[in-house]
Amino acid sequence: MSLSRKSLLALAISAATAAPLALASQAESQGFIEDSHLSFLARNMYWHHDYHTYKNSPQWDADRREWGQGLRLDYTSGYTQGTVGFGVDASAYGLIKLDGGRGHAGTAGVLVPDGEGASDTAGSVGANVKMRISNTELKYGNNLRPYNPVFAAADARLVPGTATGLWLTSNEFSKANFEAAHLTAAKDFNSTNSDDDFWAAYAGVSTDTVDFIGGNFTITDNLTASLYGSEYTDIWRQYYGNLNYTFPISDDQKLNFDFNIYQTDDDGKKKAGKIDTTAYSLAAAYTLGAHTFKLTYQEIDGDQPFDYLGLGPGTFHDSIYLANSSQLVDFNGPNEKSYGAFYNLDFASYGIPGLSFGIRYIKGTDIDGSKLAGSGSAYAGLYAGADGEEHWERDVDIKYVVQSGPAKNLATRVRWATHRISGAAGWDGDADQVRVILEYPYEIF
Repeated sequence: MSLSRKSLLALAISAATAAPLALASQAESQGFIEDSHLSFLARNMYWHHDYHTYKNSPQWDADRREWGQGLRLDYTSGYTQGTVGFGVDASAYGLIKLDGGRGHAGTAGVLVPDGEGASDTAGSVGANVKMRISNTELKYGNNLRPYNPVFAAADARLVPGTATGLWLTSNEFSKANFEAAHLTAAKDFNSTNSDDDFWAAYAGVSTDTVDFIGGNFTITDNLTASLYGSEYTDIWRQYYGNLNYTFPISDDQKLNFDFNIYQTDDDGKKKAGKIDTTAYSLAAAYTLGAHTFKLTYQEIDGDQPFDYLGLGPGTFHDSIYLANSSQLVDFNGPNEKSYGAFYNLDFASYGIPGLSFGIRYIKGTDIDGSKLAGSGSAYAGLYAGADGEEHWERDVDIKYVVQSGPAKNLATRVRWATHRISGAAGWDGDADQVRVILEYPYEIF
């Protein structure tokens, strides 16, 4: 049975006919206009990625720099009153090139490429129509932004990635929520075209259809679980599970354990070749007041890497909920094992609310792509020469959010990452990256 349409239809019927747990959400609707909201977001981003490994390669721009301004206007209507409510969502996105890095425009994925670098300005619009019964909502349009372990459109550039299709969410039960989608087109964060394909990011192959279904469950006050499944037509079927447990020690101390696992198998025409990969991670975190210390372990069990969503060729989104996925690399090579140490500090306890600091170090070992050579796999070009490769990444993250006054909610963030590798497995190589992000959200009404 296909995961896609039949599963989606089953969930839709189940949610829509769920016992009369009250028409709580829809019954409280004040109206299409009365419950509407309009918000504005200005995001300024400077991105500098220095690929040391490729400094002497005439066919590779090793010094990638872009600086731009993103503008976003989001309108969300309320719902018409009655048993079934109707509404619309609409967004307008704008990008302005501030600097292409002295000839490096169009190389970092921040701005919109135009064939000769990056466009000076670019814009797009998107909209959804929506329907709500009780606490179940169905949206159709080209401005969908699902965010879950198997399909997470990133909002890590000037504007977010979006998708076209049907997206159902249901919150009929107090300790469980569900969602499902049938998606038929994409718009990347550096594109104005809403008719692009979905991509397997590392494989570099595409599909025009993605389906997913899943949900989150509260088992006890301290224990939660998630289960998801997805189908990237003719590329893979992917299944995800999560368990998250928090053990409170005292008012300002706690332990948290987070386990994530994916199983990915090839599907249909096998555009990326054979895939049979199990990827999992375990994180243990100890919080003491303002301080959080975390240790992580991650393993890829399979002769192919763990792969996930792209919304365009060469871009990577957020559908990787593994503990060691980092700013530059994901530690997801074939048969790779990785170990991480994290530290985070919230300065609110020291009289500076809004300021936070984080640092992490991750080391990956045993990357083995030897079984990819000659296999016809789409991953062979990235990993076929890897045999026992090792690499590490160090990330530093500093963020401050203004807490009051005219500039309230203005956020400034600096992200600095360093990656070094023993060989050349994957496209990563030795690299340094700096991102400087200024963001100002404003609620108009």
